Amino acid sequence: MCAIFGILGPFDPQQARQALSTMAHRGPDYCGIVEQERLFFAHNRLSIIDLRASAHQPMRHNEVLLSFNGEIYNHRALRQELSADFIFASDSDTEVLLAAYKKWGLAFVDRLVGMFAIALLDGEELYLFRDRLGKKPLFYLHNREQFIFASEIKGLAPFLAKKEMNKDALISYLGYLAPTPPHTFFKGIHKLEAGEMLHFDGRKIGKRPYYSLLDAPSSIIVTEKEALAVIEERLLESMRLRLNADVPMASLLSGGIDSALIAAIAKEQGNPLHTFTLGYAEYRNYDERSNACFTAEALGVRNSAIEITQDDFIGASEKVFAAMDEPLNDPAAIPLYLLFEGIKKEGYKVVFSGEGSDELFLGYRQYFEYLDIEKAATLQHKNWLKKYFRANFSMNREWEWYKRVFDDQLLFRTSGEKFTDLQKNMLLRQNIKDGDGLRFLEPYRKMFEASGHSDPSLWYSYIDLKLFQAEHFLAKLDRVSMAHSIESRTPFLDHNLAESVFSIAPQLRYRDGVTKALLKKIAAKYLPDEVIGRKKKGFSNPYMEWLAASGKIDLIEEVNEQTGLFNRDVLKEYIERGVRGRFKQHVWGLYVLSYWLKENLL
Repeated sequence: MCAIFGILGPFDPQQARQALSTMAHRGPDYCGIVEQERLFFAHNRLSIIDLRASAHQPMRHNEVLLSFNGEIYNHRALRQELSADFIFASDSDTEVLLAAYKKWGLAFVDRLVGMFAIALLDGEELYLFRDRLGKKPLFYLHNREQFIFASEIKGLAPFLAKKEMNKDALISYLGYLAPTPPHTFFKGIHKLEAGEMLHFDGRKIGKRPYYSLLDAPSSIIVTEKEALAVIEERLLESMRLRLNADVPMASLLSGGIDSALIAAIAKEQGNPLHTFTLGYAEYRNYDERSNACFTAEALGVRNSAIEITQDDFIGASEKVFAAMDEPLNDPAAIPLYLLFEGIKKEGYKVVFSGEGSDELFLGYRQYFEYLDIEKAATLQHKNWLKKYFRANFSMNREWEWYKRVFDDQLLFRTSGEKFTDLQKNMLLRQNIKDGDGLRFLEPYRKMFEASGHSDPSLWYSYIDLKLFQAEHFLAKLDRVSMAHSIESRTPFLDHNLAESVFSIAPQLRYRDGVTKALLKKIAAKYLPDEVIGRKKKGFSNPYMEWLAASGKIDLIEEVNEQTGLFNRDVLKEYIERGVRGRFKQHVWGLYVLSYWLKENLL
């Protein structure tokens, strides 16, 4: 993987090196620095492809300087295409990027298959790129004298004159589990969104999207037979491209079909992967070890289980919060961190994971609930219902859903939506208008309405991939894996596969009323029926039980006494309900936020 870091403008060499060192975990194999007047351009390398010194970064070709975090899976095909015009000195994908830019200019990014955050300096023109689906992060800071970019916020925070909280980050975090682009919790630090390019000419910043899944043609695949054939072909190709590394590879394995299908295809393609599974002491309801063991035995692959306890969970929490840099409302980050810690001890540097399958193939049951509720918008006589829901507030999410439909508001606002606007208004000691959260989705909604796609299910997939996946799940996966110097690969998030899914007549994905209907039919070729038919668990864990039992939950009210951010009585009600098993993730999000506030602002 790696970390990229750079400063354009005056800088203190010692401060620059110290900032770079905070991201050493992302690339412990080599540190490269280009240091000139008004330029500090650096790279921490995790060696995966071509381990030789000739592949080190930053890499230069004439006036072009490049630092790159990620993997270009089609680099060999591109190398062959470019070899007539470029003399290669290494086998690295980094050098292929230089050759591609030389031949195709900024359009080189359209040729790439992979995950990447790229910094490319051509003379005095700086270009930053974040990959199409947001697998790799990229942050930046622009003050009066400097433009600074980094793979993690911790590389930029030392350059802030003062630490202040970005209120839009707070509001979008409460609503959507993570700050929406371009916001971060640190006022002055911004992030690129998935599929976005930034240009800095030494004075001003310009940004534009260079990619959108919505550009995929609409409904050109209209039969199930063709859809299954295309999906399987794309998935097999995605796996083939990603099963390439010069270091040992492993895979996560839960009880579900996504990770099982990855393991099955990898073995069929001649790469049986060592799989790893989590277990929880004393909490069998959350434990997937027996299911994963059955899957591994059925596939004939090796499986190792890592068990964690309450002490492990609480003990690792602060390390995870530090790795995240800012609040991220996902309690699974801590068990995943501990799982990667165990995988690291086994000597692996690349791990496969199943992110993206649920969003592409409608793997969440609530997608079907939303599709059903959407129909209520067509009722001709709904004024009474509209008035009724307005007059009878409930904290339950179903109340909010119907209220939106009868108010002709946008119903689906990502699978990660937690605090609604009305809930935020009650909780926060500031006025939040109903519908305020839509401003964070407005650019994406406008793009969707202007596209050739109209089916609600495609809106669900699109906005979930843009926010729920890119800024929540992938942010978590990147930080906890890179904290242990491990590269994570997500074959379901191959952009060619995603485009193919968006080109399928959308009803084919949900007409049977079955989650992941198309993927399950493909998986039947590779997996036992017992694996395909299991009830979905997700990456659940006893976080609330452990948080309450440890007494750490008291931090929420302690911090609120110092900040006055929340209404005391409403906050107390949420905590009490959380301990009883309701609104658990709401409360976890408040705990993570409280920890960040204490560490950074108090």
